[in-house]
Formats: sequence, structure tokens, C-alpha cells
Amino acid sequence: MNKQELFEQIRLKRSFLCVGLDPDERKLPAHLADAEDPIFEFNRAIIDATAPYCVSFKPNLAFYESCGLKGWQSFIRTVEHIRANHPHHFIIADAKRGDIGNTSAMYARTFFEELDVDALTVAPYMGEDSVTPFLNYAGKWVVLLAATSNKGSLDFQMTEDAEGERLFEKVLRVSSAWGGDDRMMYVVGATRGRLFEDVRRLAPHHFLLVPGVGAQGGSLEEVCRYGMTDECGLLVNSSRGIIYASSGTDFAEAAAAAARQVQEQMAEILTARGL
Repeated sequence: MNKQELFEQIRLKRSFLCVGLDPDERKLPAHLADAEDPIFEFNRAIIDATAPYCVSFKPNLAFYESCGLKGWQSFIRTVEHIRANHPHHFIIADAKRGDIGNTSAMYARTFFEELDVDALTVAPYMGEDSVTPFLNYAGKWVVLLAATSNKGSLDFQMTEDAEGERLFEKVLRVSSAWGGDDRMMYVVGATRGRLFEDVRRLAPHHFLLVPGVGAQGGSLEEVCRYGMTDECGLLVNSSRGIIYASSGTDFAEAAAAAARQVQEQMAEILTARGL
């Protein structure tokens, strides 16, 4: 999916919602415990219920890898289900990979050839040769960590060099030469508020993947006020606030209701912006 196709889906759905698929095996509804693959059954129900209200799904690999081989099988089945039943949805593997060049090339092969996701989150700390192998795949996206919303982000991302440039700003400035806005997105936490203005000065046209709305306390209105572009330019992720809206047998219906509520807010914002 290219940038224009993603924007068209946003306009069609009146949504820029990304649903995070973070299935903690210990938090799944009790009635799924006897299923052959509880994680996949949970995901399948969540995906089918929320698909009308979102344009993207983001499985977080930690929740699958923690279950060993069966977790990987659940992840693969999840991606295959989205591909087969919701082919216009953008799939982001939230794996935060990034290593020396030949290792990154193997990660890229894994996620883009074998698993066939649309995008992969990548850590920029090791520099250009750790990121560019992921950019060798036509139609695939790198989602580079820039300014995250966790408390520890202050340890490095907000530190300034002698010229007053913060580290996240250097990441944005330097990495923009590696791949254009049709191949690279950036992760910017929803709790960053007006920091989105600083991000947009350096990345005016890139899509931003924005976690932190909902359970982490980020404001959708504030994100859009400072971060939205003429092509929307945002994929706002919500995980816990949607997938764990209920722990009962109605979990899928509750997830759909939560996703629909966010989508309705997004539709109002898009309309107000003339998009």
C-alpha cells in the first residue's frame, strides 16, 4: 500500500485509527481458554469486529514471542486472516528491529518476504546501515522510532547537543535522507502535545504512527491540532482501550463499540479539516 492508497482508505473509512493487537494470554476472556489457539481466536474476533472502524492493525510482537512457537503461529495466522478477509487494511508489525546491516537484512526478509506485513517498526540508534536494508522492498514501509511517549524517552530522545538540537530532531533530520515520505513513517507519542509542531517542521509530509491515545492518556484533539497534514498524515493507535473493553463473552462487541467511538471522533475532525 502506497501513501496515496493509505490516504484514500482514510477518506473512505472516515478514520485514521490503528488497532493494536496486543493479546496478553493472561488477560484473554476466560471462555477462550479451551480453544486450540486462544490468541488467534481472540484476534480474529477483534479484527472482524473493529475492521469497519479502522484502517490499520498493529500486532506487537512481544505478546506473541512471549508464548514461544505457538505465539509465532498465532501471529502468522493473524496476518493471514487480515490479508484474506480485510485486504485493504495496513498491517504494521511492531517489532522494533534494527541491527548491523546484514542482521537487519535478515529481519527485513523475515517480515517483508516471509510474513508479508506492510510495515515494520525500526529503532534508529545504530544508524543508516541498520535501517536501509528495510527500505530495499518496494511497497514496504519503515516506521522509525522518533519521540516516544514512555517516561524513559527523556533519558536520550530529548537531550540536546552543543547546538541545541535534540536527539529526536537529529533522528528526523538525518533519516529523512534515507527514505522519503512515501516509504518511511515516524513514531511520535500522543502525550507529546505541542511537540508535534517541532516534528512537523522537520517531517512536514511524513505519516506519523501515534501510540498513547486512550489508556496512556494522550489527547486525540491535541494530536490532530498540531500533527495533522493536508493528507491526514496520522495513524493513531489504540490497543488496550479497544481490545480489552470487556473481558466477557461480549469482548468483540465491546471492542467494536470502543473503536466506533474513536472513529466517530476522527470523522468529525476530518470533516472539520476539509478532508
